[in-house]
Amino acid sequence: MEYDAMMMDGESLGPSVKISAADSSHVDFELSNVDLSFANSLRRVIQAEIPTIAIDLVEIEVNTSVLADEFIAHRLGLIPLDSREIDQLNYTRECNCDQSCGKCTVTLTLHAKCSSDEVMKVYARDLIVGIDRPNNHIGNPVITDPEGQGSLIAKLRKGQELKITCIAKKGIAKEHAKWSPTAAVGFEYDPHNKLHHLDLWYEADAAAEWPKSKYADWEDPPAEGEPFDYDAVPNRFYYEVESAGNIEPDNIIHEGIKELQRKLAAVIKHLGENDDMNGDYDEPRSPDAGMDGGAPWQEQGYTTPYAGAGNASTWGGGGTTAYGTTPYGNSGSTGW
Repeated sequence: MEYDAMMMDGESLGPSVKISAADSSHVDFELSNVDLSFANSLRRVIQAEIPTIAIDLVEIEVNTSVLADEFIAHRLGLIPLDSREIDQLNYTRECNCDQSCGKCTVTLTLHAKCSSDEVMKVYARDLIVGIDRPNNHIGNPVITDPEGQGSLIAKLRKGQELKITCIAKKGIAKEHAKWSPTAAVGFEYDPHNKLHHLDLWYEADAAAEWPKSKYADWEDPPAEGEPFDYDAVPNRFYYEVESAGNIEPDNIIHEGIKELQRKLAAVIKHLGENDDMNGDYDEPRSPDAGMDGGAPWQEQGYTTPYAGAGNASTWGGGGTTAYGTTPYGNSGSTGW
């Protein structure tokens, strides 16, 4: 399928997306009519800044297996959890609860004990998801294997037991890789290296030692003796996005674009695009910048007495303490 940009007089007025392959776990597409910085920004965002849910806190009540507590906790954190409609879940740092609640966390429990002589395998399917959550699917372990078992957590012998309580939270991969929505993201442009952005190391023949990708068939190779164009820039970019299973691959792209829009909106807001913004700007800035035409912005604790300005601290302007006058001066009325 294709999503073509608006056309006028044969020229495109905006980005164009052409999907070459897609299924439940991956999507391949071409993005054109954008610059390299935007294309790379989209790649970085879909890798690291799309929120998902993952196990973040693990309380182990009983563990008589051969695996250490930390090892099991690490394996639990890497189990992909269903993150559809993740916007319904709050970040714990933004929630009004004391520690955790159904609006910002999902609770999962695991209790397994081997009572036979056979080795007992504990899978993600054995995790029981609590009912206090925004919807009926968020936080469910992602199970895609034909047997319907999910990720292997541990193996137990007779008499060994696991009893665990897990708290899953919302986060992004920039904080930890367990929140990554993607297993891999392929990104390529200029498959014939006509722009010379790559310096290929080779022993005898670069063409033989560096095989072309499949996207080389989508673009014309450089002509024999063609002069180098110093003004040429890439405008066709090829992506291969593989989902980790917690979000559908097409939704990963949609959420990445939304996140880029939010970032750009924040930049526009702080730059003060409209006239009213300059007068109402109240964020931290340089104490010497009188941006409103009045006195420079200052705040207690952000300035020092050097250069004759600011609120003097006891270290620079002197001051008295409970032990008497400090050796740095005789002025000041406050101590520690």
